[in-house]
Amino acid sequence: MGILRRTYIKYSPLNLDSYLNAAGRPFFGKRHFQIFIYFLLIFIAYGIRVNLSVGIVAMTDPTASINPDVPTYNWTDKSIMLSAFFWGYILPQVGAGWLANNYGPKWFLVGAMSICSLFGLLLPSMAAMFGSKGVMASRAIQGLSQGFIFPSTHNLLAQWVPPNERSRLGTFVYAAGPFGTVVSMLVTGLISSSWYGWPLVFYLYGGAGLLWSVIFVFLGYNAPSHHPTISEEEKYYIENSLGHAEEKPKMRTPWKEILTSVPLWAIFLTQSGHNWGFWTLLTEIPIYMSNVMNFNIKSNSVLSALPYFVLWVLSFVFSTIADLLVNKGILSIGASRKLFNTIGLVVPAAALVCLGNTGSEDTDKAVTLLVIAVGINSAVFCGFNVNHMDLSPNFSGTLMGITNGTSNICGIVAPLVVQILVTDERDPNQWKIIFYMTASIYVVASLIFALFGSGEVQSWNDEEKSKGESDKIWIYKYVV
Repeated sequence: MGILRRTYIKYSPLNLDSYLNAAGRPFFGKRHFQIFIYFLLIFIAYGIRVNLSVGIVAMTDPTASINPDVPTYNWTDKSIMLSAFFWGYILPQVGAGWLANNYGPKWFLVGAMSICSLFGLLLPSMAAMFGSKGVMASRAIQGLSQGFIFPSTHNLLAQWVPPNERSRLGTFVYAAGPFGTVVSMLVTGLISSSWYGWPLVFYLYGGAGLLWSVIFVFLGYNAPSHHPTISEEEKYYIENSLGHAEEKPKMRTPWKEILTSVPLWAIFLTQSGHNWGFWTLLTEIPIYMSNVMNFNIKSNSVLSALPYFVLWVLSFVFSTIADLLVNKGILSIGASRKLFNTIGLVVPAAALVCLGNTGSEDTDKAVTLLVIAVGINSAVFCGFNVNHMDLSPNFSGTLMGITNGTSNICGIVAPLVVQILVTDERDPNQWKIIFYMTASIYVVASLIFALFGSGEVQSWNDEEKSKGESDKIWIYKYVV
C-alpha cells in the first residue's frame, strides 16, 4: 500500500511526458474508452451528415434500385438541399461551446444526437409528404442538432487528452469523420441500389444515432474527476498533464481577449478556407462522378468514398509523426501545427489544379487526383483542427464553437456557388472553375495560418493563475 506524495517540476510537454512515463502511466485506460465513444459519435454524425450526398442520386434516379416501388423524385434544387444541413448547423455553435465549458457537454450531446437521429428516421416521410422542402427542413434540424457536437467534443478532449497525446487521440476522434464518410457513401450506394432502396439508409443511421445516445447516457463522463472507476494514477496523469490536480471552478469567459486574438482569427480564416474545399468536394463529388465520369450508383459510391478512406488512413500516419516531432523536441507545437497544416492544404490545391485539366475520358487520372486532394488533406487534423486546445485548454469548446460555427457558413455557400457556376453538370470546363477556385482558397488559408498561427497557450486562458506559479505543475505519484 503506497502513499500519495506531491512534488512539482518545471513545466514543459517534454519533461512532463518523460516524468509521467517513468511514473508508470496506464497504457490503456479509461481515457481511451472515452475517446472510442467520441470516435463512434463522430463516425455516426458524419454518416448522417453525408448520406444525402450519395442518397440524393438514388432519390432522383428511377433506375437506381431494382425495386420499382422505391419512391423517386424529379428535383432540380439538389445543391440547395445539400446545403440545407448548414442552415441549422452554424446557429448553435458558439452557444454550444459556452454551455459545454460551463455546464458540461454530456447531456447536450445526448439531446442533440437524439434529435438528429429522430429527424433522420423521419426524412423519407418528410420527402414523401413535402417534397424537397421536407428534406430541407429535416436536414436543417439535423444540422442544428449537430451544431452541438464539435464544440462539445472539443471540450471533452480538452478534459481527457494529455497534451503529449493530443495529435494522436484528437486525430483518432476527428478522423472518424472521413471514416464515417467512407462507410456512409459505400453503405448508401449499396443499399440504394438494393431492393430496400434509399429510405433504409436513413432508418439505419437514425437507429444507430439513438443507440449511441443510450450508450453515452451510461458510459460517458465530462471529465476524469466524474468517472467512478478511473484509477488514481490515470486520473492524476491526465489532470496534472493539463496543469491542474483538481476540478477547476467555473471561470469568466474572456470574450474581448478571445475575439481579438490574432491566432484564433488565423484558425477561423484557415478553417473557413478548409471547409469551403472540404464540403465542396464532399457534397459534389458524387454528382461530378455520375455526370462527368459516367459512373453508376454502385461505382459512384465506391469511388466517391475511396478518397475519404485514404484520408482516414493517412490521418494516423500524419498524427503519429506530428506527436513524434514534438515529443522528441524536433519541432515546437506551433511549428508542427503549421507544417502539417501547410501539407494538408497546399498539396491538395496542386492536385485540384491538375484535376481541372483532366479530361472526362481520363478517369483513372481523375480518381487518383481526387484521392490525393482529399487524402493528403488529413494533415490538417494535426494543424488548425486541434490548435484550439493549444491556445486555450480551458475555453477550447468555446473557441471551436466560434470558428466551427462561423466557418461552416462556407458549407452553405460553397454548394450554392457550384449550383450557380455549374449550369451543365456534364460540362468538365464548368467543373474546372470550381476546382481552380477551391485550390486558390486552400493556398490562401495555408498562408494565413503559417503567418499568424500559434502553438502557445494564450495569456487569457487562465487569468487567475499567479505569475509565480505559471511555470510549475504539480505531480502526484505513489511511493512505497
